[in-house]
Amino acid sequence: MGLGFGLLSAQLRPGETDWTRAYDDTVRLAVEAERLGFTSVWTTEHHFVDDGYMPSLLVVSAALAQATSRIEIGTGVILAPMHHPLRLAEDAATVQLLSHGRLALGLGLGWSEVEYAGLGADMRRRGAAMEETLRILPQAWSGEPFTHEGSVHQLPTLAVRPTPSTRIPILIGGGAEAAIRRAARLADGIFSNAPADQFREQVGWVLDELERAGRDPSTFRFVHYSILLPGASRADALARYRDAVWALNWKYSDMEASATRPLPAASPPPFDRADETLLTRRTAHAGTPGELVEALLAVRNTVPVPVEFVARSHLPLLDYEAQVEVMHQLAEGVAPHL
Repeated sequence: MGLGFGLLSAQLRPGETDWTRAYDDTVRLAVEAERLGFTSVWTTEHHFVDDGYMPSLLVVSAALAQATSRIEIGTGVILAPMHHPLRLAEDAATVQLLSHGRLALGLGLGWSEVEYAGLGADMRRRGAAMEETLRILPQAWSGEPFTHEGSVHQLPTLAVRPTPSTRIPILIGGGAEAAIRRAARLADGIFSNAPADQFREQVGWVLDELERAGRDPSTFRFVHYSILLPGASRADALARYRDAVWALNWKYSDMEASATRPLPAASPPPFDRADETLLTRRTAHAGTPGELVEALLAVRNTVPVPVEFVARSHLPLLDYEAQVEVMHQLAEGVAPHL
């Protein structure tokens, strides 16, 4: 089934003050991912972060659509409750047209109170907002007039144009049972980075909810993403990418504080723990390509459904050449065995 690549985030490196390089590299990496045979390329959204963590996924997706011709372009994920659903519908339809049907619209709730406040959204109603968005989008993409009266959004009778040329699949990111069951009722797949045992539980929730809704499980996508660090051994991979993985992990703890700090962007403090702790923050695997394949197949073998994989192996601290080397190792040593 191949392997996807991401999550592209266009973040500054320490010492940089201009985001031009970060966005140029984002496009170049998507082109390289397509050339290497990755099945998909994914972006990721946050707001107000001092290093500029990518806030405008569909804008970037349009650029990727024009720079590539075959690879699926996924958002992993757009923080849907912070976006007006009609604007989201319009932008997604536009990307679907520009990409000739290659968009996978990943949506999630988000967790940052700073982001919700800054964008004027109510974090306490984010679940209801997501539910309404998932009901609005298919109607908006029909091109026919419709009306929506909800607790979060009240929309007058209108029709949204342009309409996408082909159906846009919606995947839901997140781990809570409510989010996973909502995906089974109203979306086309899940985008999960849960450890294997939790992922198995999520799949069970999906299958239960699909059965209740009378939906065919074969039409639902299960996409699992994790950090994959290739090397001559597990220890070699951890040592080689220690600083880059630490920077990726640390930034999440710094995001909200960074929103009110002046530039330049802060650098991570020195990493002073055992290398193995790098793999505990989020689902991650390090080792030889064969060991990475074994780890992913172990995830797939725990569930009774087909699983697609995405390597969250874009590490913003790496320079372009080092990042491409990671991609080559994954494309040559891991992807063919999935």
